[in-house]
Amino acid sequence: MPTGAPAASPTASATAGADSPVQPARDYGTLGPGSDLVSYKPVEPQGGSGRVLAAILAGVVLALPFVAAGGVRAAWQRVEQFFVQQSSGPVWPPVLSEHDLEKLDRQPAQKQAELLLERAVHHSDGVTEQIAARVDRWRGRLRLTNNLNALLTAALNSNDLGVRAVGVEVDLAAYNVTKTPASADRLIAQAQSSDRATRIWALWTLGLIANRGVETDRITQTLIDHLHDQDPVSRQWTVEGLALVGSEAAVEPLLQTFHDDPLTLVRERAACGLAQSGMFTADLRRSAIPKILTYTDDPTLDAPTHAFAFHALRDITGQNLPDDPAAWRSWYESSR
Repeated sequence: MPTGAPAASPTASATAGADSPVQPARDYGTLGPGSDLVSYKPVEPQGGSGRVLAAILAGVVLALPFVAAGGVRAAWQRVEQFFVQQSSGPVWPPVLSEHDLEKLDRQPAQKQAELLLERAVHHSDGVTEQIAARVDRWRGRLRLTNNLNALLTAALNSNDLGVRAVGVEVDLAAYNVTKTPASADRLIAQAQSSDRATRIWALWTLGLIANRGVETDRITQTLIDHLHDQDPVSRQWTVEGLALVGSEAAVEPLLQTFHDDPLTLVRERAACGLAQSGMFTADLRRSAIPKILTYTDDPTLDAPTHAFAFHALRDITGQNLPDDPAAWRSWYESSR
């Protein structure tokens, strides 16, 4: 299956971190042939220059739409370079000191965001709270540099939903998208754009703001409607957006897409959204198990989709059972 972006509670509130840790997303596959996606248009004109379109990290299609294989390779290289640099860098203390905070206050917004996001990825205590307190002041003052993109990639793939949540917040701040109904209105309109790059960026960003509690029900229904778009790339990024919403209402539409979409890649992304990417709590991911079990030997599904189902079950449960429907059903019944 493809992989999934990082990614919230059924109420899409800022309490995402209260859930038990999620497992880092693994590689479910790769994107298909290239397309015309070379840029995005921000929801607000002052949003700044374009962010590199996408990256797959540990099998997760992350924060941004992308397509061309060359772009994926370049994104991978930047991410790999970032982690090589971090592995030889300083070992962060577990807690931010008063001295750290005083120094941080003297830094520009860009440096604050990068330093705190890096500390969040390394699980320093109190850092997610510092980001939450400062992120609104960063809005419109951040540049999506290679370093910030790599940090966002790492945050959105964290095994801690609290870190994923601040990744969502920083992503919105870097896009200069406000968490308001007016932004939802503009993004919903952009999701109807005839320009594919505009459309898929809007679908992704709708997921971001819905996860933060902005027009969550309305946005969820908008994204569900886009699951039937004729353009498969739009359907793919609709799936990514729904995974970001992370609400109970998003589970069944993703299950249906996993089963019914005519494109293997979209089915793959839906499977990963349920199992790894986005902002679902562990309990919501587990709620998908019974339906996914029926997919493991559904005669209407092809072999790749059966494989996606087994992969999703392993990711959700942490069990390493073989591709055997009977074995999984036996385990599930005994674990209830």
